[in-house]
Amino acid sequence: MSTFKKLFQQTFVYGLATVLPRMLNVLLIPLYTHVLPKEEYGEVSIIFAYFVFFNVILAYGMETAFFRFYNKMKNSKEVLSTSGWSIVATSIVFFAAAFLAQNFIAEIANIPVKYIQLVIWILFLDALVIIPFTWLRAAEKPMRFAVIKIINVSINLGLNIFFLLFLEDLAVENSLFQSIYVPDFEISYIFISNLVASSVTLLMMLPFYFKIDFSFNTGLWKSMMSYAFPVLIAGLAFSINEVFDRIMLDYLLPQNIAREEIGAYAACYKLALFMTLFATAFRLGIEPFFFSHAENKNAPETYAIITKYFVVFGSFILVAVIVFIDILKELLIQNSSYWEAMHIVPLILLANLFLGIYHNLSVWYKITDRTRFGGYISVVGALFTLTLNIILIPYIGYTGSAIATLVAYGVMMLLSYFYGKKYYPIPYNLKKIGGYLVLSVLFSVFSFYVFRGNYFVGISLLIIFLGTVYVSERKKFIKILQS
Repeated sequence: MSTFKKLFQQTFVYGLATVLPRMLNVLLIPLYTHVLPKEEYGEVSIIFAYFVFFNVILAYGMETAFFRFYNKMKNSKEVLSTSGWSIVATSIVFFAAAFLAQNFIAEIANIPVKYIQLVIWILFLDALVIIPFTWLRAAEKPMRFAVIKIINVSINLGLNIFFLLFLEDLAVENSLFQSIYVPDFEISYIFISNLVASSVTLLMMLPFYFKIDFSFNTGLWKSMMSYAFPVLIAGLAFSINEVFDRIMLDYLLPQNIAREEIGAYAACYKLALFMTLFATAFRLGIEPFFFSHAENKNAPETYAIITKYFVVFGSFILVAVIVFIDILKELLIQNSSYWEAMHIVPLILLANLFLGIYHNLSVWYKITDRTRFGGYISVVGALFTLTLNIILIPYIGYTGSAIATLVAYGVMMLLSYFYGKKYYPIPYNLKKIGGYLVLSVLFSVFSFYVFRGNYFVGISLLIIFLGTVYVSERKKFIKILQS
């Protein structure tokens, strides 16, 4: 099997393992925006923003370090046991410290303690499955990875639907349901559903811990932590770029409107999830491939082609989502009060395309063990995010947050490219990559701002884009399919 066929098959399988669970999660968007007023959805969004931040802290780069050392070391079992027990130990420490400080956390975050307690449990349980899931990817067990992910999301989705849509009516007729029904308890039910799903996932992953040795290589752990620490810094900076805008909006907007504004912003932000799903699926499939082919003499050329096709597919998704944005809006956000933030969607879509390109470009520092540059670049992005949010939010509200996200990811993409040229030159076809990007942005601008709702024009633009790609890439596509 050719390198590219294997890559695309692997990407498809891991993409399936990622996209299916997240597509099920898409159903939560219309559910939450239907059941919750903007203010409460804003509060949920802020809590989930903290989730992202603390998930990074609890993983502390060990996932990426595991991939590097699992492929690099002869004794992969040592890598497995050392990373596994490291995560277990730090998770227990976090759990104890967080519960002792729960009241302080609640006061600082302006979130009720009852939610903080549920969040601590969920973070703890999710941390314990970090290495088991990473091992499944490294061991090329995508179907098991997918099944467990889908079960997790199905339980979460099912319980959300049960609690938010049916429990109140059932409680009227049945004393059993009366015992678990609490009025005005919707936000707690959301996190209880998540907690149950995380508990079941850990139970399914417990056999992993019976397979690993009760050994811990301190020297290996230090090497892994040295590799992982810049990844942690990059992850923290990335979490600032991804979700910290909700937290900043909460502090910088007037308190009487902050959470309503955040609710509208967070809901419309979700319409960019199709780009996020694609970029995440691509990254999950490609990351093991990047490491396993790092020693291949043709690796730079291969990476260049991969990045070009990522831009092709990502640019198509950008135009397609913009063309059908009003259909997607009515399907996913049925409460029209949330639609006030629709103008941020093109900015967030393009920002996530830039982020996906950045992840593809970042191969140079991962395979050359210069992960500190990932930290530097992400910190620069985070500084742009924080600075622009602070400057823009008081004047243009969440529109400023969307602009900050776009600028931050654009800067990160460019920095990674220019540093990569110095330390690990890759022959990217900038003419074609730039051409596809510019064409997709122009078509998106025309579709959203000039011909919005005119599907004849929008679909014609999509066809023209695909035709351009076909004419330009036809010979290469045929060569890959025949190899």
